[in-house]
Amino acid sequence: MKPIYLDYAATTPVAPRVIARMLEFLGEDAEFGNPASRSHAYGWLAEEGVETARRQVADVLHCDVREVVWTSGATESNNLAIKGAALANGRRSGHLITATTEHKAVLDCFRWLEGQGFNVTWLSPLEDGRVEPAALQQALRADTLLVSLMHANNETGVINDIAALGELCRNNGTLFHVDAAQTAGKLLLDLSQLPIDLLSISAHKFYGPKGVGALYVRRHSDVRLEPQMHGGGHERGMRSGTLASHQIAGLGEALALAAEQMNENSLRIGNLRNQLWDRLSRLPDVYLNGHPSQRLPGHLNLAFAGIDADMLISALSQVAISSGSACTSASVEPSHVLTAMGLSREHALSSVRLSLGRQTTEQQVETVAAHIESVVTSLRSR
Repeated sequence: MKPIYLDYAATTPVAPRVIARMLEFLGEDAEFGNPASRSHAYGWLAEEGVETARRQVADVLHCDVREVVWTSGATESNNLAIKGAALANGRRSGHLITATTEHKAVLDCFRWLEGQGFNVTWLSPLEDGRVEPAALQQALRADTLLVSLMHANNETGVINDIAALGELCRNNGTLFHVDAAQTAGKLLLDLSQLPIDLLSISAHKFYGPKGVGALYVRRHSDVRLEPQMHGGGHERGMRSGTLASHQIAGLGEALALAAEQMNENSLRIGNLRNQLWDRLSRLPDVYLNGHPSQRLPGHLNLAFAGIDADMLISALSQVAISSGSACTSASVEPSHVLTAMGLSREHALSSVRLSLGRQTTEQQVETVAAHIESVVTSLRSR
């Protein structure tokens, strides 16, 4: 039997309704045409599917359909937003701001831009993992071109106050990019009200297919992007390449479904997470990493003092969890997120991430809690 899956922050299974929608664009009897083929019905029908998905995304994000640009996922969206904004208008220098707790897809973009001549300020979070607006206010300069800060952290689930952070950027005349890979479909994102210029999402984080995402690009003369992929000028010149209509249709359907079930899922998953934490907190020397309440409903990041996280994960045969981001799980180094929060190397190396999702049940939570209690007790007794 497969172990109980508690790694929904890494990826999610594709929802049946989403699979059904994707199949409408696969096979000879489906709408398999190239959406860019404007001379026949095959292309028209495929383009109609793509634009339906674009409308679904725009409706959930409360933005204009012309502000949705298709990409291969949040990593590409982050690259296009960050590098594209920094390099726009032929720039090769300027001031940029991000935080040390960002996803590697953001951090590596800023490190690359540093190598190109840009000056980067790296904000440190509070001990609870949040980026303090006061820290951003102090770091902003008259020549700050771009600020990139995530909505919620992929390892701890801690939520940043993007409304307050974005307002500071807007008042400074600085572009604000938000990595919302972990929050799209889980938290309300009203881009008609939030002071955000660029926002990244990825379908596989909200029960859609892997390999497709989107970038929100606010329609304003101040928001200009240097394309990172060149070719046929697709997506209004911002992202060339034949559109994967089946994946795009899946993304649109997945986000629409997530929005429909958002309140119900958030409440149920949050209750299950609290139930799991209540059980595990009874163990001695177990610590919750990150803010206790300002976090996503499904996230728990816990340190089991004195136990190596990789050893714990290997011993937990009945549950699938991780020691951090799936994008860096091959590394033996401690989580850069936890160490940036000021936690010791030893503390970080004893930390694991448990993330719950739609398929998680109360019985699974009880089974996992009992299993972890047994394994932790056994490992400590050695």
